[in-house]
Amino acid sequence: MDKNLYEYILNKDHHKYRKEIEITFYQDMTPIERMTYRFEEMCKSEAPVILENEQICFLRTTSNIPDIFTEEEWANIKSKYHIHELGYLSNLSPNFEDTIKEGLLAKYETADEYGKRCIDAILNLSDRYKEEAKKQGRDDIASVLERVPRYGATNFREALQFFRIIHFSLWLEGNYHNTCGRFDKYMYPYLKADMDKGIYTEETALELLEDFFLSFNKDSDLYVGVQQGDNGQSMVLGGMDENGNEVFNLLSKLCLKASENLLMIDPKINLRVNKNTPLEVYELGTRLTKAGLGFPQYSNDDVVVDGLLKLGYDLEDARNYAIAACWEFIIPKVGADVANIGALSFPKVVDKCLHNDLVNCDTFEEFIDCVKKEINIEADIICSSIKDLWFVPSPFMNVMMDCNIYEGGKYNNFGIHGTGIATGADSLAAIEKYVYNDKTISKRDLIEAVDSDFEKHSEILPLLRYEAPKMGNDDDGADEKAVMLLKAFSDSLKGRTNCRGGIFRAGTGSAMYYLWHADEIGASPDGRRKGEAFGTNFSASLFAKIKGPFSVIKSFTKPDFSGAINGGPLTLEFASSMFEDDDSINKVATLVKAYVDMGGHQLQLNAVNTELMKDAQAHPENHRQLVVRIWGWSAYFVELDKEYQDHVMMRQQYQV
Repeated sequence: MDKNLYEYILNKDHHKYRKEIEITFYQDMTPIERMTYRFEEMCKSEAPVILENEQICFLRTTSNIPDIFTEEEWANIKSKYHIHELGYLSNLSPNFEDTIKEGLLAKYETADEYGKRCIDAILNLSDRYKEEAKKQGRDDIASVLERVPRYGATNFREALQFFRIIHFSLWLEGNYHNTCGRFDKYMYPYLKADMDKGIYTEETALELLEDFFLSFNKDSDLYVGVQQGDNGQSMVLGGMDENGNEVFNLLSKLCLKASENLLMIDPKINLRVNKNTPLEVYELGTRLTKAGLGFPQYSNDDVVVDGLLKLGYDLEDARNYAIAACWEFIIPKVGADVANIGALSFPKVVDKCLHNDLVNCDTFEEFIDCVKKEINIEADIICSSIKDLWFVPSPFMNVMMDCNIYEGGKYNNFGIHGTGIATGADSLAAIEKYVYNDKTISKRDLIEAVDSDFEKHSEILPLLRYEAPKMGNDDDGADEKAVMLLKAFSDSLKGRTNCRGGIFRAGTGSAMYYLWHADEIGASPDGRRKGEAFGTNFSASLFAKIKGPFSVIKSFTKPDFSGAINGGPLTLEFASSMFEDDDSINKVATLVKAYVDMGGHQLQLNAVNTELMKDAQAHPENHRQLVVRIWGWSAYFVELDKEYQDHVMMRQQYQV
């Protein structure tokens, strides 16, 4: 890694090349004509910039992407269709493999007229970069651009540069949460061939890879989701291939090392594992966790592949799954799943039943039946609200997929998050124990306490908050409720067909809903106070007294995930002091392996330092590179809104 280049990007010195542009669209232009025209104009507006000593080029110099529709036109579109998020395609895994292997001219042969225009625009911009390289005497870059992206890559550097151009172009088109797919699977053959020829050592290959990783961070501030850092540049390593063979290789190891060395938020690393994954791989992953970046995120092939098969995915595709921007499972090349189109709040369901049904239920079993019925009602509301889904046409993304993306893909399923699982389960466990079994809290007293945020009957707050059964302690009183909730959720979506002919997939993720859904209700029967957030994703409540991480993984591996396989990891925070020696690394790696071996489906660990975060809130200028995990993505702590900073600091911190 060139240290000067690293500091240049870290200091954002390259932002000086940016400028805003304006593009005029004509009302008689169709949406696809506007998108194509905008892409052509964006490419023309880009000024070729090659930074000193960089090996992988292409830098955004346009700081904005003008909207192709006016506010009035958007209002008209939204009156006719369901618009997901920004209305542009996102969370797809394009066919990088074949494109890098064959070149854009090969794609040109099968592209429609708009795709051809996009390819022409990319080639023109690449040629201008090539000429700039020649002017600067950068014959190495000029030589690479002589080949790619016009023709297929013949070596590792050409392949990396080709990827950068594709990735750059997808963002420039206006698509977002553009993922990297199974990077080590399709890119390793180029590295291996060069290594076999003696072109690279592991050290020099790592240097080139670090330069490539820097490219993800040049423009990431232009790709903002809910918060800075939420940009979806997600990379998958390891796992089985279409034939069931292990993919993890030298490039996988080098990617983990490059991420550890750079300490930057992109690309986000996802590691696919299974029951046969050796402990050494988990130790490599744990060393990256030690760096404090909030990755890798682990996905268990044994559970995920089986779950996807049960949802109707073909074996070859299920084995080839990739990860969307956060954690959702998507299929490269042919999948057009919308992985995060809605969310169901378990605490909201329990809250409704608490107020509408509890006083009339003579037994806890009757109350649980009401909860299941309410989950079905919520599922009806969510699914029926998503009709006539429409996306802005994306001609270059269409070029990059092995399907006509305008008509959908081989898979067109919709993912629904299931949020606040611990709050919901713990609330049910408390109701069962104190209202029905022990009969120490009356139904009306509990409702009054919750409605008053425990101002009334305040004596029961410590009981509910600290003594009641809590998910995360290997306590069947709470854990069985989580199993029930998750099954009822997945069952509520079975047999439903969405507006694109696909199905609905239940999941255990929460995304930003751990704040949003918590604000929709008051206090909870588990002792949660009004205004307190839920635990992130699939994790214990923030205030619960937890025995330790091993009891957590026991609790959170009890559900059957095959019916709720949209993704959503068990999230664990560890004090950064936990990773000081090899023995601690081994212990954490063993914990991760145990979670996978016990049938957990997805896991994400963070190394955090609360005192450091507090100081960063007070003195952000001293902590610009402090990274934390928010939900399915990592961010620089000082760039986050305070409510997200505070949530990270309130999470459980474990020791092993």
